Amino acid sequence: MGTVTPFPLAPGRPSQVGFERLELNRILDLYGRMVAAGHWRDYAMDLGREAAVFAAFRRTAERPEFRIEKRPALRARQGMWALIGEHGAIVKRGHELGPVLAPVERRLLKLVEG
Repeated sequence: MGTVTPFPLAPGRPSQVGFERLELNRILDLYGRMVAAGHWRDYAMDLGREAAVFAAFRRTAERPEFRIEKRPALRARQGMWALIGEHGAIVKRGHELGPVLAPVERRLLKLVEG
C-alpha cells in the first residue's frame, strides 16, 4: 500500500503543456477585465501534449471569440504564443505573451471608452 508507481513518460518530452503561474495570471487578468466590461462570459482551457489553449467566449454555446495558444515546439520559429480569432485566423503570433495580447487589450479600451 505504501508503494508509489510513476506513470511511464517519453524521455525528454513533457506529458502535458501548461501555463506558468505568471502567464495564467496575465491571461486571467485580461479575462476578468473583459468580463467586467460585459463582453466575455465564459472560458475554457485545454492542456494537451502539443499545446495549452485558453479560449474566451461571449456566450457559452458558440465558438470562442479568441483562443490564446502556447505551443513550445514553435519557440525557435515564429514564437510559441498565438492569438487566434473566432474563425481560426491567426491574429498575432510572437515570442512574448504581452504583445500577443495587445489586440485584445486595445479592444478592451474601445469597449470601456465607448
